[in-house]
Formats: sequence, structure tokens, C-alpha cells
Amino acid sequence: MPPRLPTPPTGWPISSYGTYEEAQRAVDYLADGDFPVEEVTIVGVDLMLVERVTGRLSWGRVVGTGAASGAWFGLFVGVLLSLFNSQSSGYGPILVGLITGVVFGVVFAAVGYGSTRGKRDFQSASQLVAGRYDILCQPRSAEKGRDLLAKLAMRPGERKE
Repeated sequence: MPPRLPTPPTGWPISSYGTYEEAQRAVDYLADGDFPVEEVTIVGVDLMLVERVTGRLSWGRVVGTGAASGAWFGLFVGVLLSLFNSQSSGYGPILVGLITGVVFGVVFAAVGYGSTRGKRDFQSASQLVAGRYDILCQPRSAEKGRDLLAKLAMRPGERKE
């Protein structure tokens, strides 16, 4: 069972990869080889926060996005209200929820964007990425794991970085 509190990983390094996908493929290879993978840990080293800019922000885009997200939430609340309200029939609660959601979505998005005062006129997506991914293994199985991963590295078409 993994520890509940953050603790440094333990074990011996048995391989290192340039991408998480390669490290994941290596652990999958170990699992296919009946290796005790519960003794393995993938550790991201040299962590970086990568923020990829996805587009420019404008008042029109902010208001449109706020209206759309508010509409979805309002529609959800309206449907819930109509399901649990036996006195009202038809689309009244759904329509009220939708309109209220749009109004609040626009207001909250506009206030949030206006508070930046033009200092962040772009959208982005952040991701935590490692410079390399080490595979650690408990000492009792490290040699077997290293041998298996050496065979993986020697297979044609699959390269280890």
C-alpha cells in the first residue's frame, strides 16, 4: 500500500527514459514478463511547470465562454428543479435555470477578466512535466528488472533515451 503522506521514493534505479510514455511502456513490459511491478516506482526528475498558451483573450471571448459555462450549469440546475418539483410542469424551471446560469456566468467571467486589468490577455493550459523519468525498483528485484529492461532496449524499433 502506498504511503499516505508524501515520502521520497525508495529503491535502486534500473532505467531512465526521456518521456513518461517510454517509462510507462517499460513498466508494462516488466508486467508482461511476470515481474513483481508492485516493487517498481516511476519517478519524474527535474520537474518543470509548462504553460502552453492556447489563445488570445478578448471581452467577446470571455463573455461567450462565461455564458456557455453558465448555461450548462443553469441547465443542470433547471433540470434538477424540474425533476423534484411536482407542482410545476413544462419547461419553466429549465428555462429559468438556463437564463439565470447565463447571467451569472457572464457576470462572474467579466468580473474575473476585468480584475486582471489587461495583465493576462491570453488563455493557457499548465502541465507538470519532468526532464526525465527514472524507474526505481526494490533491491531484491533490481537486477532482474535491469536485465529485463536491457532486453527491451535491444528490441528493434524501440529505443531507450
